[in-house]
Amino acid sequence: MKLRLAAIAALGVLLGLGAFTLQYARGLSYLSDDPGACLNCHVMRDVHDGWQKGPHHAAAVCNDCHTPAALVQKYLVKAENGWHHSKAFTLGNFHEPIRIRARNARVLEANCRRCHLGLVSELAGHAASDADGIACVRCHAGAGHGPTASSL
Repeated sequence: MKLRLAAIAALGVLLGLGAFTLQYARGLSYLSDDPGACLNCHVMRDVHDGWQKGPHHAAAVCNDCHTPAALVQKYLVKAENGWHHSKAFTLGNFHEPIRIRARNARVLEANCRRCHLGLVSELAGHAASDADGIACVRCHAGAGHGPTASSL
């Protein structure tokens, strides 16, 4: 009986700490498409400010470029990024200014090509493989975010 009561108490503490952490970190905001959710982390301020000044501000929010369009894949990427970001920011081992990871760069590239298919279909077709392909952000690095304080 005492062991069962201790297990229930431990579970209650864990659930309470989890709920507190989720609320404190504004965890549910990450389920939305609101660009303000990205501001939960101070390292995103420059990126968000650049997006507001950039040409995509009127056409796309963060998730339009940085997560896959398909619903299941979108939330899988959000979950993976949430885990990676919470771990990096909790442990303090992240680069400032923040850098995109290779997997996320592939998602970004796919979204550039999907949204601008009419413009890039001929260019993309001439690459021998994806590795030889033309990366949109190689020439258009400021397209999504515009100028940031770290790039000036």
